[in-house]
Amino acid sequence: MNIPQSSFPRVVIIGGGFGGIALAKKLSKKEMQVILLDKHNYHNFQPLLYQVSTGGLEPDSIAYPIRKVLQGYPNFFFRLAKVIGIDTKKRWVKTNIGEIKFDYLIVATGSETNFFGNENIETKGMAMKSIPQSLNLRSLILENFEQALLTDDLHERDALMSFVIVGGGPTGVELAGALAEIKKGILPKDYPDLDTRRAQINLVQSGDRILPAMSEVASRKAEQFLEKLGVNVWKDLRVLDYDGNMVTTNTDTVFESATLVWAAGVSAVSIKGLDAKELLGRGNRLKVNDFHQVDGFENIFAIGDVAQMETKAFPNGHPMMAQPAIQQGRNLGDNLVRLVEGKPMKPFVYKDKGSMATIGRNKAVVDLPRFRFQGVFAWFVWMFVHLYFLIGFRNRVVVFINWVYNYIRFDREARLIIRPYKKQNQGLKNQLKKGS
Repeated sequence: MNIPQSSFPRVVIIGGGFGGIALAKKLSKKEMQVILLDKHNYHNFQPLLYQVSTGGLEPDSIAYPIRKVLQGYPNFFFRLAKVIGIDTKKRWVKTNIGEIKFDYLIVATGSETNFFGNENIETKGMAMKSIPQSLNLRSLILENFEQALLTDDLHERDALMSFVIVGGGPTGVELAGALAEIKKGILPKDYPDLDTRRAQINLVQSGDRILPAMSEVASRKAEQFLEKLGVNVWKDLRVLDYDGNMVTTNTDTVFESATLVWAAGVSAVSIKGLDAKELLGRGNRLKVNDFHQVDGFENIFAIGDVAQMETKAFPNGHPMMAQPAIQQGRNLGDNLVRLVEGKPMKPFVYKDKGSMATIGRNKAVVDLPRFRFQGVFAWFVWMFVHLYFLIGFRNRVVVFINWVYNYIRFDREARLIIRPYKKQNQGLKNQLKKGS
């Protein structure tokens, strides 16, 4: 990889997400050689991916070059690489561009969409965990409406304008709200020769309430907001299969839709060499102790979504969100310095700063440790927090201007089909004829 030799301890970080970036920043001015590996050259602000999918933002507004994040820091190196495996005994990380030896290894690979083994949903449904996936979803949504203009078959047209979002967590709720606003304020103007009132947005949740990780008050209010926007909220309903058009469930309820978005779960991204059963917990997460050390290793650590630190408050590990990853990255940075200096490490204590979700214009729910509120004020709090955690002054300015413009004009001008997307399924019209 053409990394120079150094007398400093070599710290290799796999993953440029929230945890990896927070750790790299913490170590950037210490007497350590820090090497960050990622298959992308940018940090992706995942909480706003749904706005890319629905045309509210362009992808470069929520992405930031990793090299620029840590620009000018001594002893820092970034390599664009895909990690293939880890040799824990020889302390080697194997990648598609070569191998690199480490003194300390930090796994911060994050998570990916979990389809729970359903291959049909994986190949014919849509995920939204990365920028390319969000652009694919944006293209598919717009292409379906263009196709709906061309068909005389009312049955096919309705399926092209129907959406099924599986998963009632923040991602599913925010996407459903954004689509509902598009249906209300944009589609009638873009497609005046199409009866967009027939468009259906279905949010399917297997549990008895949406936003299950938030308070019951927030869940109930979010559901009210969605229903007011015209979203069909289905609870205690589980999606079993999808053939590209027909969505089957564990009841007699079925949906005919050309767009299924899977937001029902995630699993950790595992790496060969650290994928033994005894190392993995729920959702393929690596079991770690209070100091982020992977079970059985003193020099291999894991943080963020990929790490499962069992505590009394979080028996299944901390929430797979940005805040735990950032706090773990900062704590591990301090601990690595203490470890090198021969000092005892400090156990990680998570400070829950709350959770929130937006359901569209002037509508959001916020659960803070001491306060809970919903509505317009919650919406402003949600916007402020997301702007604050965006990396880069330019991104904050661009996103803020976009939000102000969209609010005043009630518009989303990034509804562009930059690259056409074709689903891996048979012709929709043939499927509809077979299913009817």
